[in-house]
Amino acid sequence: MKKIISLLMILLFVSCSGKKQSDVASSFEEVVKKAENTTVRFVMWGGSSSINKWVDTYVTAEVMKRYNIKLVRVPADASVFVNKLLSEKNSGSVKGSMDLLWINGENFKNAKEKGLLWGPVADRLPNYNDFVDPVTVQSDFGFPVDGYEVPYGRAQFVFEYDSAKVTDVPDSFEKLQEWVKKNPGKFTYPQPPDFTASAFIRQVFYAATGGHKQYEGAFSKSVFDKNKHAWLKYLSDVSPYLWNKGKNYPKDIAALDTLFERGEVLINMSYHQADAQNRVLAGRYPSTVKTFVMMEGSIYNTHFTAIPFNSANKEGAMVVANFLLSPEAQLSKNDPANWGDFTVLDLKKLSGENRKKFAALDLGKPTLPLDILEKYAVPEVTSEYVEALEQEWEKTFSNK
Repeated sequence: MKKIISLLMILLFVSCSGKKQSDVASSFEEVVKKAENTTVRFVMWGGSSSINKWVDTYVTAEVMKRYNIKLVRVPADASVFVNKLLSEKNSGSVKGSMDLLWINGENFKNAKEKGLLWGPVADRLPNYNDFVDPVTVQSDFGFPVDGYEVPYGRAQFVFEYDSAKVTDVPDSFEKLQEWVKKNPGKFTYPQPPDFTASAFIRQVFYAATGGHKQYEGAFSKSVFDKNKHAWLKYLSDVSPYLWNKGKNYPKDIAALDTLFERGEVLINMSYHQADAQNRVLAGRYPSTVKTFVMMEGSIYNTHFTAIPFNSANKEGAMVVANFLLSPEAQLSKNDPANWGDFTVLDLKKLSGENRKKFAALDLGKPTLPLDILEKYAVPEVTSEYVEALEQEWEKTFSNK
């Protein structure tokens, strides 16, 4: 009798769990129909005016025109909205305040492990099935995606400089160290855990400790502890020569951008390979600004969207995520006049006409050629390494 009761309880649990998926229309045509006349709250990093403008104008207008969906951009750092989701889950909130998230890396890992995301969803989207190579988006910072994220764009880390002011480009970390000491106060980096700052210190970690290959796969505390001293020594050696003598750091990449635009620092950085061209077109950078990557390698990644477990409008979120994967949206996003973010689409899966449109995009003189970017591209580490590096940096440099 106890076995029968236990079996019934298991079946009931499975049935109840399934309701979360069955609450959403099964076919995508039904999803689109159910999403009409709804609002989607898109929660995303808001630190780039050009990205914000692209979402607020192009994306918002297109999803309204095509699907009669009102898109509302909600600016928030990923760590903030992950914590908010956790609070909502702990409080038993069934109807949340967020519908679609721009997320990746350690924030995705934390959200997925804590059951804060709804899915799997990726293979329910027609544009994902039609235009994406799933093999290339199986993991996010080494963590399995399992369909809980939908690819959104690809980015690669570059350094920016004004060629009218800097002629000796420090394209290795050894050269950068020498350059910083010869040009005191003219270089700095944002304070981690700012996304760009964290990427910068990961690149230093690679370069100062013998390359990225040893960090592929699962996190190894013994490897990290063995190698962290060389990384810390590099950052400590340059610290007194940084902007403001390394006593403090720009709070985020937007603050560093401002210092570069004012000429207070002569080298900037971006986890966005077409950022310089975007800013030249916007009149924020002079046309003499160029970009370079380090010979030791340039980190790249894929970023994603995801749907919270308690989104009040899962259908609307699915429709928007699917639209962001359309060739039209990806082409618009890839244009440096709008954003310059690289596409996640497999161009071989596109029509000949759409392939020609991508090939014809003018990425601008500041943007490095694709073959150079590909030559020096190196993968991200797992999120455990990211967290360990950020914690070690905080402990060593934040309270000097």
